[in-house]
Amino acid sequence: MHSEVISWFLVFARAGALMMVFPLFSAQNVPVRLRVGLAAVTALVAAPLLPLSQVPNASFWGLIQLLFTEASIGCLIGFVCRLIFFTIDLAGGMIATEIGLMLSTNFNPLTSGALPIPGLILFWLSMMLLLSLNLHHWIIAGFQQSYVLLPPGGAHLTEALASEVVTRTGRIFPLALQMTAPVMGVSFVISLIFSVLSRAVPQMNVFTESFPVRSMAGLAVFGFTCHLMAQHIENSLRAIPEDIVRIAHLLSSAPSP
Repeated sequence: MHSEVISWFLVFARAGALMMVFPLFSAQNVPVRLRVGLAAVTALVAAPLLPLSQVPNASFWGLIQLLFTEASIGCLIGFVCRLIFFTIDLAGGMIATEIGLMLSTNFNPLTSGALPIPGLILFWLSMMLLLSLNLHHWIIAGFQQSYVLLPPGGAHLTEALASEVVTRTGRIFPLALQMTAPVMGVSFVISLIFSVLSRAVPQMNVFTESFPVRSMAGLAVFGFTCHLMAQHIENSLRAIPEDIVRIAHLLSSAPSP
């Protein structure tokens, strides 16, 4: 019974930290009690599947250290899972800048701050894809699989782990650029055309005349290419369970001497 309670607390610490960082549960409008309850239910389901041989016998302070370690693991896994949403925020800002909608913002439920309208559309699109594709179930499955590779108390910080996190963080801008390339391309063509017209008609106010054309063309291209952006978002979301397992594998690797 003692080992079962300890295993539940360890799983609860990792699951609670993951839900504290993962966007679906870390939004400001999600009650803290709901997050704690979901983490408790997840631990209640996952803890019996954890072999008792993996539950370390530790003193009180050793148990506190284990809880802190498990919470840190959950935060790291949640951060890696959240990178796609950083990409969405960046892509939304780039689109809003190109089509002149930076001043038109709305409430972002993830950060409780202002977010441009294109970014908010992409955010809710990613949330709908996450739930409609049942990827939240696969994320729970990946979380459970992480205990196969990374039992409680078996985490190690390695150079390979740091390199992996830095590499994944560096992919944010290229992926956002791929998502926004059609809108940026149309905006560049419009700027080029009006630059040529300004040479032919020097009296023309290029900024004033090009703004409505840039906005209308950008919104049209954004609407027509939403399915392409959804495909990029879907591919990244489908990789989240594998990312959880990958991070657990790197954490379980012993550091090189």
